Amino acid sequence: MKKSKLVIGISSRALFDLDESHKIFEADGVDAYREYQILNEEKILNPGNAFGLVKKILEINNLYKSKDRVEVILLSRNSADTGLRVFNSIEAHNLEISRAVFCGGESPHKYVKDFNIDLFYQVAAKMSGWLLKVMLLLQR
Repeated sequence: MKKSKLVIGISSRALFDLDESHKIFEADGVDAYREYQILNEEKILNPGNAFGLVKKILEINNLYKSKDRVEVILLSRNSADTGLRVFNSIEAHNLEISRAVFCGGESPHKYVKDFNIDLFYQVAAKMSGWLLKVMLLLQR
């Protein structure tokens, strides 16, 4: 019998508070954003909107001997160099996230099917502010 596994994708902006660096991106462009992230790569990011939810979901693994019932994968528009700050923050917050895709500004959605992701969490811009958008992806 095949074990069932819940695979969740999370954007870096849903997992961590990247509002300050996003403002730099919007005001000054990608080069200023890249420089800011690299200069601050050792500064640990604060939790974002979905951080608590991700921690709770990952704790499900503690209920099973195999400890692999749930996997969270980071899907990010960041590049590998700007994503180092995100991965440093994942490690500092002791999150069991070992796989990530850094898309260098491109949409990470094309990787959802490749990673068999069941749920994808991202922050979406709305006129009323930032909302956590949950997309149920039934593309298995």
